[in-house]
Amino acid sequence: AINMLMKFGDVETAQRIFRSIKVKDIISYNAMMKGYVGNEMFEKALDLFEQIHLSLTNVTYTIVFNACAKLCNDRA
Repeated sequence: AINMLMKFGDVETAQRIFRSIKVKDIISYNAMMKGYVGNEMFEKALDLFEQIHLSLTNVTYTIVFNACAKLCNDRA
């Protein structure tokens, strides 16, 4: 659901669903971060990345690298 909502630009509803998930897994985090990147919200993607306390996957790193590449500032 998060992925679909983000693809349609409904970030607010995707965020609400994400917040309602009691036990978030890396797939949920990846979907949110990818959605933020897709909606050009690169800082939000990096903010969320900093909150992850799970084992990261190659997908996670790819999403974060994409956010950094598009952000092009000192934080990246």
